[in-house]
Amino acid sequence: MKQRLWRVVSVAVMACMPFVVGAQQQEDPVAEYRELFGEDNPAELWEQRGEGLWREARGPKNVPLSSCDFGLGAGVIAGAYAQMPRYFADTGRVEDLESRLVTCMSTIQGLDRETMLRSRFGDGDKKSDLEALTAYIVGQSRGHTVEIKLQHPAEKAAYETGKSLFFYRAGPHDFSCASCHGESGKRIRLQSLPGLLEKKDAQFAFTTWPGYRVSQGELRTLEWRLADCFRQQRLPQLGYGSPAAVALVMFMAVNANGGKMDAPNLKR
Repeated sequence: MKQRLWRVVSVAVMACMPFVVGAQQQEDPVAEYRELFGEDNPAELWEQRGEGLWREARGPKNVPLSSCDFGLGAGVIAGAYAQMPRYFADTGRVEDLESRLVTCMSTIQGLDRETMLRSRFGDGDKKSDLEALTAYIVGQSRGHTVEIKLQHPAEKAAYETGKSLFFYRAGPHDFSCASCHGESGKRIRLQSLPGLLEKKDAQFAFTTWPGYRVSQGELRTLEWRLADCFRQQRLPQLGYGSPAAVALVMFMAVNANGGKMDAPNLKR
């Protein structure tokens, strides 16, 4: 499996130049790579690594993450992502999957939080444990229905904050998230943009992250996607796992309620 997937990844990397040109000539620039990969997705490599990290005794405390509670009980990950973000009593705040992983890795395994955050996103040979773990745990919700209930006051507050941030205009271009994603049918560089206020688009956008990005040869998470949107808007850096980031994830997740998880997926 690994050898076959690495061959597919190699083909994709070598094909990057035609991909860039071809993106201007077709509606779905990822279509040719979906055909190339067939039923395979290089994201499986990250999932496999993440499973190993999940089961491995690590950190100063030399224990696995099996006692981490993502909201359905200690160690229960099947379907957990489809019900996150959510409020956690042990931290007294709303957490999405990625911020919850940082909490568990630091408290359960004793790993240094700042060290983890410095390597939150992978780049070439520098692999991110957080991305791998995210890929594995999200994959355990594949086929599950997104169901965010907003039962705790902090969850409702996070949603409202995320909604406000979605419409907040700032930066040198006076952009907001809604500038690009407020309605369906918008495009940038011939790339279709999902309208996150419309149910079908909102479900597709949330349920297909994280994803393997063909153009980068890396698996990227939803928090990476949000941070990169902030970068493109020339806004201050969005803190990984920050209340603002979690609030935006909450807003997207609630809008995606009823959708079926299909991630890790394949992205352009």
